[in-house]
Amino acid sequence: MANETTIPLLPCRLLDDVAPFYQALGFEVTHRQARPNPYLALRREDLNLHFFGMPEFDPADSYGSCLVVVDDLVGLHRAFAAGLRAAYGKVLVSGVPRMTRPRARGNDHGHTGFSIVDPGGNWIRFVARTRTPGADEDPTGLARALRNAVVQADSRGNPRQAAKILDGALARPDAADDPAVQVEALVYRAELALLLDEPKAARDLLRRAGAVPLGEEPRERLADTLQHAADLSAALPAG
Repeated sequence: MANETTIPLLPCRLLDDVAPFYQALGFEVTHRQARPNPYLALRREDLNLHFFGMPEFDPADSYGSCLVVVDDLVGLHRAFAAGLRAAYGKVLVSGVPRMTRPRARGNDHGHTGFSIVDPGGNWIRFVARTRTPGADEDPTGLARALRNAVVQADSRGNPRQAAKILDGALARPDAADDPAVQVEALVYRAELALLLDEPKAARDLLRRAGAVPLGEEPRERLADTLQHAADLSAALPAG
């Protein structure tokens, strides 16, 4: 058999919570009903997500999740980011809803991914179809700590443990660490600080990341990371 289609059915408190968010990401509403049960169908190209409303539902208690395997992970993330900027004036990087950025995960067999946590508390996990070049290499030092931290926060939803891992590695600098990896680690630690409601720490970490000397080639390689740092700065409260 072939041409099978699987469509996730995910909970939310109200359809009006999730519809505008996904429309900002480029989804269209293909069906919506209020009775006999609240139900919403959304589609973006070949990606379909359906939602059912539960007025008593608490997004903080959600275990809703699904995995989406895509060919162009970075291009999709950039399109989502552009949609969020257009709709909200910024990329949502903390709280609910929010979006992480593409990163290699130590528990995903060398595949890079990012996640969306939608207004219903559902985790939509996007993963690259092909393995990331160099994924078979066993990282050391700060690079290994960064990969392990991503597993804790982006995969297991435990930003506090991820912050602990990175703090330990950043407190023991190694001359062999790539400055680009240092910037990646500091920017990610700033993202974790925002998730943990520590804006002062996030601001200090972003300053440290900006002070790392980089040549032209590493700076070009880190273009998405530096843009993410700017998005984090935009999310900081004034002060």
